[in-house]
Amino acid sequence: MRNIVAVAGFFIGTPLVLLLSLAYLSYLSSQGGAHVLGATTQGIAYAALPPSDVTIQNTIFQEESKEEIIRQFFAQYNSPLEPYAPDIIASSERYGLDFRILPAIAMQESTLCKKVIEDSHNCWGWGIYGGKVTKFDNYPHAIETISKGLSTKYRDRGLITIDEIAKLYNPSNTNYWVENVSHIMEELK
Repeated sequence: MRNIVAVAGFFIGTPLVLLLSLAYLSYLSSQGGAHVLGATTQGIAYAALPPSDVTIQNTIFQEESKEEIIRQFFAQYNSPLEPYAPDIIASSERYGLDFRILPAIAMQESTLCKKVIEDSHNCWGWGIYGGKVTKFDNYPHAIETISKGLSTKYRDRGLITIDEIAKLYNPSNTNYWVENVSHIMEELK
């Protein structure tokens, strides 16, 4: 019996509440919206609303976004290269390189400097083959040297795509290298 009373109360009470709400809403609309629950809104300045003449502009400059993309990528992998993101962007621009190529090669060659020859600062496997090891004084020196080398030894010779670069950069394992570097560059878009 209690269930029947509850169901009947719901089916009678719900339409009644809806009708009363509609009637009150209609009443408020007929008042011209000047009153909200009996309080007048004329002449009140709401501090939470910005003035109508203020516009908010959200602009991200392309150069800043490149640096932030690279910085976040390095941070994600806890790379020692994180503070050098501005150096990578500047060097890439100076030599006309895609800003993503140095981080992509560093990821492929050394997991972003986590697997390098001690004190070499060579995260890119640059000039490391056989028993030869190219060492740099610091990361900025390495970034500058490798950017210049990619520009003069690759780009200036018409080697622009990752496939073309791989044939000279890593001729022994080009498919695996190309696939990984390309994937990382896509991730950095």
